[in-house]
Amino acid sequence: MQATTPNTEKSFFIGVTDFLKLIRFKNLLIILLTQWMGRIFLIGPKSDWKLMFQDVGFWLLCLSTMLIAAAGYIINDYYDIKIDAINKPKKQVIGKVMKRRVAIFTHTIFNFIGIVIGLILSKEVGTVCFFVTFWLWLYSNDLKRRAFIGNISVAAMTSISIFLINIYFAEHNKAIYQFGIFAFFVSLIREVIKDLEDKEGDAKFGCKTLPIIWGDQKTKKLIYLLFVLFIVISIGMISRMSQLYFQYYFIFLSIPAFYIMFRLYKANKSKDYSVLSAMIKYYMIAGILGMLFI
Repeated sequence: MQATTPNTEKSFFIGVTDFLKLIRFKNLLIILLTQWMGRIFLIGPKSDWKLMFQDVGFWLLCLSTMLIAAAGYIINDYYDIKIDAINKPKKQVIGKVMKRRVAIFTHTIFNFIGIVIGLILSKEVGTVCFFVTFWLWLYSNDLKRRAFIGNISVAAMTSISIFLINIYFAEHNKAIYQFGIFAFFVSLIREVIKDLEDKEGDAKFGCKTLPIIWGDQKTKKLIYLLFVLFIVISIGMISRMSQLYFQYYFIFLSIPAFYIMFRLYKANKSKDYSVLSAMIKYYMIAGILGMLFI
């Protein structure tokens, strides 16, 4: 008995670690941070931010968003077992640690709870939650294998997690929409870069992503175009904001953005694109922290 206890404990902790990896726990924390900061600094009032901890409805909104996002990650990996075995063999959970039927059951439960919570909060929030769950399933099952449509889908779902704050509080806060647009473009650029990273595995299973159809160089040109469009739109939005220190923050934030594009120009291996994908994730977090200056 004593000899088997450490192995049991070890397997338990490995299981928890793998599950957190499956649901992209770090990404879920970014979603929580984004909604939390949006609630304090954009919806406010900042002077009564401590009262936010008593806002049960807001925390239910965060829980609903995180459950649906986690379900989206699960169903994505469920459909990508064979592709991930090539692209990310060390990160694969479904099919190795978790059985497929357990994964699909967990996905269904998470979605069900997320939608029910959304409906409890309001019809509008519930409707958005239902739409997102359906779209994430459609993305994993079909859209992600189509050039650019899948990339736009993920970017849109990312921005909706921010727009939900306005929907729940029945606000028309322009800053929330601005941060939502920021999240959309940064997420879109990251998704296209991830396609460059995963090109080898995607090609073997008939996926029609941009790098497979166009090649790396044309795909990079599209990313540069998206980056320029993102900068132009951002300048237009920032120029309308009265907070001068936020404008300075944007200028400061543009420095790593140009550096990322330079690294993209030099990138030619899957490992290079993987590093860029991680850099963009941290860049998005830095952008979210800009809420502190609103």
